[in-house]
Amino acid sequence: MESALKPFRVLAYIVGTMLLVLCAAMVLRYGFDIPEPSKIVSPIHGFLYMLYLIAVMNLGMKARWSWGRMLGIMLAGTVPLLSFYVERRVTAGVRETIAA
Repeated sequence: MESALKPFRVLAYIVGTMLLVLCAAMVLRYGFDIPEPSKIVSPIHGFLYMLYLIAVMNLGMKARWSWGRMLGIMLAGTVPLLSFYVERRVTAGVRETIAA
């Protein structure tokens, strides 16, 4: 389970950061009519989010989470700043499970 935790943690931080960058790009696109940054950031964020989904599935299967819990953690990657909070909670829970 520890081997699946590290990729999840890394991708949670990367996806969270890229989501904030994407939000800034959307402000530029729709607020200031500068579409170029979002054309670059959007596909990168989409690809990284797919990797995040795979990392959640991998960790969830190894930790024997319910489908609902995995779905909730997956959706955390769609709300700015939430992925950072969820990553901390998941990491603490998994480490507690490993220690037990």
